[in-house]
Formats: sequence, C-alpha cells, structure tokens
Amino acid sequence: MSGLKLVCISYVRLLLAAAALAVGPAYADIELSDPSMIDKVNTTSPLPKGFVVGAVGLGYTPRYPDSQARTSYVIPGFIYLGDKVVYLGDRARYYFHRDGDFAAFAFGRLRFGSLEAEDAPTFVGIKKRRAELELGIGANWVTPYALLTTRISTDVTGASGGQEAMVWADFPLVRKDFVVMPGVGLMLRSANLANYYFGGISAEEAIPGRPAHDVGNSLSVVGSVFSAYRINAKWVLMATVAYEHYAPGIRSSPLIKHSGELTGLAGLGYVW
Repeated sequence: MSGLKLVCISYVRLLLAAAALAVGPAYADIELSDPSMIDKVNTTSPLPKGFVVGAVGLGYTPRYPDSQARTSYVIPGFIYLGDKVVYLGDRARYYFHRDGDFAAFAFGRLRFGSLEAEDAPTFVGIKKRRAELELGIGANWVTPYALLTTRISTDVTGASGGQEAMVWADFPLVRKDFVVMPGVGLMLRSANLANYYFGGISAEEAIPGRPAHDVGNSLSVVGSVFSAYRINAKWVLMATVAYEHYAPGIRSSPLIKHSGELTGLAGLGYVW
C-alpha cells in the first residue's frame, strides 16, 4: 500500500489538461487528476508540486472528421499544484475536506465550443456550440488496489444545460523517480450535453443527407496509460496515450463518423 500512497495521481494528466486549454474542442475529453493526495513529494519524486511550466507535443483523433482543425500541436503552458487549489489549464479543483485516504473537492471546468459553419460545409445550418462553464463536486479514495476518483458536474451558463458524471480507477506503479499508471473509467453524459457537444442534430438542423440524430444519454469507456520521469529537481519528462470509446449514440452520429478519440502526448516540464 505504501507505494500506492506515495503516488496516487499522475502529473502527466495535468500537462494533458494544459494542452486541452490551447487545443479546445477537438481535444479528447479525458478526465484528469492531480497529486494532492501524495504523502511525500520531493525533488526526486516524479510528481512535483507548485508551478510547472513546459511544452507538450500532442496528436489526436478529431471529434468531427470534417472539421479543418489541426490534429497535432506543440503547445506551451503552465499548471499549478497546491495543497488545496489545483489549476489544470481548462479546469480547477478546490479540496475542502481531507480525512486519511479520502478527499472531497469542488470542481470547475470550461468546456470549449465547436461546430462553426466556416470550419466545413458539413456544419452549415448547424447551430454553433458555445463554450460553457461547468461546476460540480468530486472525491478521491485510496484503496489497497487502486486510486478511485468520481465526480459530477453541471452546466451553469445555459449552453447545453447538461450534466456529466465520471468514475475512474488508477493503478500506479512507482519506482523512485519514475511512474507508470494505467487507468480505466466510465463517462456518463446526459442527453442535453451529449447532443450539444457529441454529435446531436436537431430537427431544425436536419437537411437532405444529414438526418436528425438524437445521441441520448451516453456512457463511454475511457482507458489510458500515463508515465512520468523526474530527470532532476527541476525537470520532468512525461508521455501518455489515452482512448475514449464512444457510446453507440455518439458513434452513429453523421457528424462523428468514428468509434472513439485517441490521444498521444509527450512533454517536458520545469518545476518552479
């Protein structure tokens, strides 16, 4: 159990979140974590604390294949990993309760907009999806076998009017200055959110060749493998691959046209 408690959550996911802030709506929607529950973080741990500034190379499967979005980027960015406040690029957490192996947090996230008509002829007549602010709560539990994370959030800006819930299990393997952590989870999205951001087409948006499509409530399976290596007290290397397998309603959308989103990332961070 001691190894698991020393590295409950991977720094790799945090740089992934910083990349999401720059890439926006085309980025794979993977749940991210932070190192707040680590018992000991020092200059040799693969998981730093404080400000981390760096750059990542990112490649991904675009959610909407007909869009003109780029599928690879090199992105600068920063994150902040504090004891109570964690800033992750497009989302943040505030830990308001800790008790041994359990922690509860408030959650906020900016979900970016998409489907602008000028991006592709396919989107003409489709209502632009605006960005939304989501607020919610979540919790972490350290068990003898895995770190469990769950959260639920809702749109508070009136864009989609939808909700999202997630359950996730991480299985970290730590060797001094190196960590490898596979993870798997379920992402449940309400019909309002799934239709708005994941391929729904209303009756008003339907045209010949683009029929109306109701995604419905969606349950997607997400898997990932993350790794990080602490070069020295100031520098950290990381790499990750993650895949979300869409729910049937998303896969069958005329706008989506594929079964899931694959994301690969490699980065280098400097610890302040």
